[in-house]
Amino acid sequence: MSLGMLKMWFALGSMGLMFLAVIAIYISRYKFKNRFLKIATSFLAYTCMLISGVIVFIVVFSGPVND
Repeated sequence: MSLGMLKMWFALGSMGLMFLAVIAIYISRYKFKNRFLKIATSFLAYTCMLISGVIVFIVVFSGPVND
């Protein structure tokens, strides 16, 4: 697998983490009544968002691939 394809899969995985974070925030705000579940789900969502942001930062600023 080439480096460009590998970077593409990492970027797609990062977008998947962002989507998971959005769904988790929605669930924690509007569906859960238990305070512990709200905090745990929010922590999971913000962790996913942080990880996806770091991945996108690395992919974007690593520059173009010379193939």
